[in-house]
Amino acid sequence: MAARKPARPRRPVLRGARLTHLDARDRPTMVDVGSKAVTHRIAEAEARVRLPRVVADALEASGHRTRKGPVFDTAILAGVMAAKRTAELIPFCHPLPLEHCEISIRFEPGGAEASRLLQIRCRVEVHHRTGVEMEALTGASVAALTVYDMCKALSHDIRIERVRLLAKRGGKRRIGRLADAGDTTVMERTAA
Repeated sequence: MAARKPARPRRPVLRGARLTHLDARDRPTMVDVGSKAVTHRIAEAEARVRLPRVVADALEASGHRTRKGPVFDTAILAGVMAAKRTAELIPFCHPLPLEHCEISIRFEPGGAEASRLLQIRCRVEVHHRTGVEMEALTGASVAALTVYDMCKALSHDIRIERVRLLAKRGGKRRIGRLADAGDTTVMERTAA
């Protein structure tokens, strides 16, 4: 009896959507954006860091500094640097000459809970043929990792959670609502 070929796994179907990084033979490939129009692309992503109350209180009392240095400022620099190098980290991302990258970090208002949430947002802009959502996600993620690294001496109970794309525009799809770059009521903005 001949051995049967294993069944080819089916791709999940999402209302007509297809995975753009697979070719006709289901092999990974970079998307060809050469024929797309150059448009103003903007994306905003968020990462949240849950800090034990004692760590959050210590950060606020010290002006957001630890023995390693200024936590928020270092996280902002790391996030911007990471956003600019996303194509080196994610195999099929196109290298993009970012025109603007802004990271903001603030504590969410909280009660007398055992922990506090730190909100990190990354907004990226470029005029190009492809979007910048991966750059925004990378910037927010690396900024969150930097906060963890700089605060881990205070506690290892720090959790990075809810990394997500908040909004994007400039391509075929518009997702979410972008905060106005000058709107300080949405979040405290710190340009980098």
